[in-house]
Amino acid sequence: MIELEGLTKRFGTKTAVDHLSFRVRPGVVTGFLGPNGAGKSTTMRMMLDLDNPTSGTVRIDGKHYRDLAEPLKYIGALLDAKAMHGGRSAYNNLLCLAQSNRIPEARVGEVLDLVGLTPVAKKKSKGFSLGMGQRLGIASALLGDPEILMFDEPVNGLDPEGIHWIRNLMKALAAEGRTIFVSSHLMSEMALTADHLIVIGQGKLLADTSMADFIQQNSRSFVRLRSPQQERLRDVLHGNGFIVVEAGNGTLEVDGATTEKLGELAAENGVVLHELSAQRASLEEAFMQMTAGAVEYHAHGTDVHGAQAPGPRWGPPPGSDSDPHAPTSEGA
Repeated sequence: MIELEGLTKRFGTKTAVDHLSFRVRPGVVTGFLGPNGAGKSTTMRMMLDLDNPTSGTVRIDGKHYRDLAEPLKYIGALLDAKAMHGGRSAYNNLLCLAQSNRIPEARVGEVLDLVGLTPVAKKKSKGFSLGMGQRLGIASALLGDPEILMFDEPVNGLDPEGIHWIRNLMKALAAEGRTIFVSSHLMSEMALTADHLIVIGQGKLLADTSMADFIQQNSRSFVRLRSPQQERLRDVLHGNGFIVVEAGNGTLEVDGATTEKLGELAAENGVVLHELSAQRASLEEAFMQMTAGAVEYHAHGTDVHGAQAPGPRWGPPPGSDSDPHAPTSEGA
């Protein structure tokens, strides 16, 4: 378990992390979300004693990271996949880490095989693609077979097979009772992976809740109906106290109702339905709603020539590490 109590970090007059308190519990994948500049990276660095907090504490299974004699056996982390010695082979990078934490050399081969890098184990890491570097970083996190794992943007640079693999790996590790803490800007991937969410904005805690509750509490859910007897359907719904929104293209939207209730109501009144579907917001929509007032960096809706763009582009600029559409490659 990871426990934060009043964690605060100031850089001069700038407060990057503001009295954060939460727990990351075992047995589930906990997602760590926040806009750019929210303080996620600083928080994760303080968890590993890479930055000293201005005030507050972080404990790993009840201890400070600095007090762990062989930390890789307690917690494995991927914060920067490039933090490897480029002149060393993948095998030797991991071997140095293993020797520093009294981990058997046999474990090096095991994790290289697990992440799919056995064929390039003897190659220098400086020649690795972004995806291969990510796999090596994941291998280093797994090296000590720890009960706690932290990943920052773990799917960055991975191809579809690699993304599917790391998603299933995190779920499997959580199912074993391990503590999994993962930060990512890819909302679609987080929605498929995380069970619980910690959301921060401008260094402050905004949410500490389950994935399902977060989406429900920060978005609109409704039932969509479409019928060749639209006017009749509208009258039936109004007559039973429902507020109806006309959404165009012959569809009606009703809040605060179930598909079962509306389907039965239509049947009782002889109304034919061509569509009856429950609509729920995505994690991305709920996240945008929750963090709307905590976004520090805003993109303006203009193109490079100064003309008004069709609409806002949410997310990082094309080609950045967090851009899901950025061209990436992954070697064998």
